[in-house]
Amino acid sequence: MTASEPTVDLTIRPARAEDAETLIDLWNICALTRWWNDPRQDFQRFTDSANADILVGEDDGQVVAGVCVGHDGHRGWYYYLAVHPGCRNRGYGRQIVRAAELWLSEREIPKAQAMIRQQNQEAAGFYEALGYGHDAVGVVSRWLRDPGLPPDSSVSPDSEGNLDVTITYLEMTSPPQDAPPHPPAGQRVALMRAERPPVSFYRFLYNTIGAAWLWWERRALDDEALARVIQDDRVEIYVLYVDGVPAGYAELDRRAEPEIDLAYFGVMPEYIGRGFGRYLLGSAIHMAWSYAPERLTVNTNTLDHPRALSLYQKAGFTPVGQESRTIIDPRLTGLIPTR
Repeated sequence: MTASEPTVDLTIRPARAEDAETLIDLWNICALTRWWNDPRQDFQRFTDSANADILVGEDDGQVVAGVCVGHDGHRGWYYYLAVHPGCRNRGYGRQIVRAAELWLSEREIPKAQAMIRQQNQEAAGFYEALGYGHDAVGVVSRWLRDPGLPPDSSVSPDSEGNLDVTITYLEMTSPPQDAPPHPPAGQRVALMRAERPPVSFYRFLYNTIGAAWLWWERRALDDEALARVIQDDRVEIYVLYVDGVPAGYAELDRRAEPEIDLAYFGVMPEYIGRGFGRYLLGSAIHMAWSYAPERLTVNTNTLDHPRALSLYQKAGFTPVGQESRTIIDPRLTGLIPTR
């Protein structure tokens, strides 16, 4: 989110029942939901409550922003504040927050608050630019039901919080003979290189795609260190868009040429199993071989999607080695939030 001045005024209104799926999609795209949330139940609770509501912002008839706002009688709260990633830097975040403030003021609520995770410096900076300060108070909490680990996680840590991981290394030493694959039929698809992508945009892709598979290495880098990697001219990040929405990305690392590494590859949860992964992978492979490397490498591990290894092999990669490692569960260290 950004606090820049708006270039277009949003049409802001209370959410209607027919907005539910659009808003839930927006929350998912912005990585606001967690496995312990029931977003449909949350939508219903806010729209049914006498002390809460959901405001949506429209641009040219399309919902591009939203916020859930409510109060306990003397403090107001914001939840699910979202601006579509493709519509950022237009002042939409500022406008939707000001609308929520007006909603609270009309109910004579004197104070507005939002909870922000300590590592979410982008959100903190956004609110600070709008005049919000940090209260010298802490939040205490207790789960009344155990949310457990992610339902799609096939691994659990041992008693010391460690995970045993097997890494498979693969390579391709000659270019594929087949033509690049076609995208799934009937879809508006675009594959574009992100030139020197902002750290915030990269983290959105990496965190959303990798959360279920416990991608943690790039989360452990601070913004400066991450920028040095992803904004290097020899690191190419290709983003897959479906109907204008980011649906996946592939990252080619050419810093060790004549060897090229497919450092990261994945699709958003909503697009898994629909043919987009095969298209993105095949396209990335052909782009890598356009540089005529000596070999193209990739690796996968037992935390990844269970079909990842077979997908790479079908694409032409050959396993050349394996390695076993023990890592601390990143969900327990806080790198991947679970609460």
